Amino acid sequence: MQTQEIKRSEWQGFFNIFSRQHEGWLATLEILGPDMGAQEEGHELALEGVSLSSGADENESISIDLGRSADEYVSHSIPEPARVWVEQTDEGANAALEIEAKDGTRALLRFRSAVRPELVDGVVQDR
Repeated sequence: MQTQEIKRSEWQGFFNIFSRQHEGWLATLEILGPDMGAQEEGHELALEGVSLSSGADENESISIDLGRSADEYVSHSIPEPARVWVEQTDEGANAALEIEAKDGTRALLRFRSAVRPELVDGVVQDR
């Protein structure tokens, strides 16, 4: 496995492509913090997307949305994100996404099985 940090200037484009490539993939979301330990917020739910938001009246945040029905929907916001990493298998498939907030809290999004996006039927690819 190899880990690559995503530059802040590339976050918006990265999340747009990442979300399109992995939409519907089963993912588990864990939140890790010094005061709370590790807590699983969603287990093997379909990824709806990861997005960066900021506006004139709000601080920057990253949202992770999982689940396709109201009874299993999870939305988690990471306020004041500081760093973003993507972990890839040796074959180049995305296995996990990790986001660290300014306060040290981390969100870890892991996929049930990591497959290179171009090997999956129906996946939107950025060309």
